[in-house]
Amino acid sequence: MNLKRIYTISRPRFWIYEIGPYIVGIAAAASNTHSIWLIPIIIIFFFFFTYPANIYIYGINDIYDYETDKLNPKKVSYESLVHPREHRSLLKHIFLVTAPFLIYGIFTLSIQSLVALCLFFFFAGFYSAKPIRAKARPILDSIFSAGHYVATGVFSYILASELLEFNISWTALSICIVASMAWAISMHAYSAVPDIQADKDAHLETIATKLGKNKTIYVCAFLYALSALLASYYIGIISLILGGTYLYLMYKSVHTNEDELFKMYTYFPLINSASGMIIFFTLLLL
Repeated sequence: MNLKRIYTISRPRFWIYEIGPYIVGIAAAASNTHSIWLIPIIIIFFFFFTYPANIYIYGINDIYDYETDKLNPKKVSYESLVHPREHRSLLKHIFLVTAPFLIYGIFTLSIQSLVALCLFFFFAGFYSAKPIRAKARPILDSIFSAGHYVATGVFSYILASELLEFNISWTALSICIVASMAWAISMHAYSAVPDIQADKDAHLETIATKLGKNKTIYVCAFLYALSALLASYYIGIISLILGGTYLYLMYKSVHTNEDELFKMYTYFPLINSASGMIIFFTLLLL
């Protein structure tokens, strides 16, 4: 496989979904301590959560999803269909670009931050891979998908706190974990809605195929509201404003057809990126 092909498989437009939690976790721990961003280990893992982490997530996903993906027009046009003849070389590449970071972490990280990093690998890998293959198990699919994003934020929060020798606020961290899980589960469930028909054709059960379009979106709305309320503990009114924005998008989603819903879905990387930037700068000013 050539580099352009592998780069495409890593879904560059979605990299922000891992980079975002990483930098927000650091900002939550470090606040106005700007020197944290220049510490080598912070920079090294920032690079990990760009291309390496995303080729791990989406490469494994594309390998195990081939039978479903070939029935889904979105995978052929909007994303990337990976044929079985490419699987072996893709797996080798994934190992070569991710293993060095894990090995480095084993020798440099504390037990707490290493566990968080390993949780990222666990949730991101077994979301798609057998024997767990969480994405084919309704409810568990959303939990595993959310788990690796939240593990990334927890990892960077603990790492930054330890580097600056700050006491970790486990109460605040617990609230943030629940809020982040609610938001990420909602994001995953919403992303499954445009795939309902293709997943049904492939006999793949997801939270969206089980609940249907509107009920899934109602669940997303509840989780976005819960996330906003919990996050307001940390970032106040900004959280409620962002939560209201997502609730409006859920309202619009219920009243759209399949084509319009997919179009809205394609805007979410930009919407989520903007939300992440607002949260990041809010944390820096706290």
